[in-house]
Amino acid sequence: MIDAIRLTAMRFARWVVNESPPGVTYSNKEALEIDWLRATPFAAIHLGCLFAFATGVSATAVSLGLFLYVIRMFFITAFYHRYFSHRAYKVSRLTQFVMAVLGCTCGQRGPVWWAGHHRKHHMSSDQPDDPHSPKVRGFWFSHTIWFLTRGTFGAPTNRVRDWLYFPELRFLEKVEWLPFITLGAACYGAGEVLALQTPALGTSGAQMFVVGFLWSTVLLYHATYSTNSIAHQFGSRRFVTSDDSRNNGWVALLTLGEGWHNNHHCFPASARQGLRRWELDPTWWGLRALASVGIVRELKTISPERLASAQRIETYTGRSEASTSE
Repeated sequence: MIDAIRLTAMRFARWVVNESPPGVTYSNKEALEIDWLRATPFAAIHLGCLFAFATGVSATAVSLGLFLYVIRMFFITAFYHRYFSHRAYKVSRLTQFVMAVLGCTCGQRGPVWWAGHHRKHHMSSDQPDDPHSPKVRGFWFSHTIWFLTRGTFGAPTNRVRDWLYFPELRFLEKVEWLPFITLGAACYGAGEVLALQTPALGTSGAQMFVVGFLWSTVLLYHATYSTNSIAHQFGSRRFVTSDDSRNNGWVALLTLGEGWHNNHHCFPASARQGLRRWELDPTWWGLRALASVGIVRELKTISPERLASAQRIETYTGRSEASTSE
């Protein structure tokens, strides 16, 4: 009994600091099994949204939720995806760490873990080794189940050696949950302050936590995951790629430009994913704004020569390639 308790405590401690058990390897079947210890907090966040029936909903809490959704979506798309996964621009080391911390407020693990699995996705997109291909294991596995499995607990370190060079990023991977919890606590605290100082707003700490923080987190989760599931099944294909990536305007709207997924798989290192005037890419706009004040630099884009040489599937778009704007 004591040994069982000790083993459970050690497993929980490793889970808290994101350390895989030493020397443990999983079979293909075991790697695809759900790790229920990891799945429990994810399910709890979803169930916590139902407490809005008790806390009520106010315009203030909804406004906070919308703000947190948009700003954290930018942290995922601009920082985790276009920087840490694809190095589509450069920043200072301090800015890099701040970006990593801000990305952790999204509750999608640390930047090294996120980038490692995303790079693995690009290396074997829609092939058996793809962590989240709907073509290989179905819609729901690609949408959410994949990151709850035993095999995806650790980061593919061989894919992210460039980031493991930085000790501050290695440390952050161990406490990536701390910025997320801190943001939730801040939402609760802000609600309590507003309840005392401006009671006419009709909000409270619990309401700001549930509606402002939890609701926006769940929406952020599923919008982000839609690029793995929806944008690999539904939409148009402009460029010939080795996968089933699609351009989907609805996904792009929800993800600040990530839905131009076929564009991205054809030109993964580009900081810009919406290549035509009508392909809205707010993440690109935000990066250009940060570049204008010197926070980011050397934004990578697609040269006209490379764009012209890319093989197109014009029958899927029904639009003239002459409308492309670089």
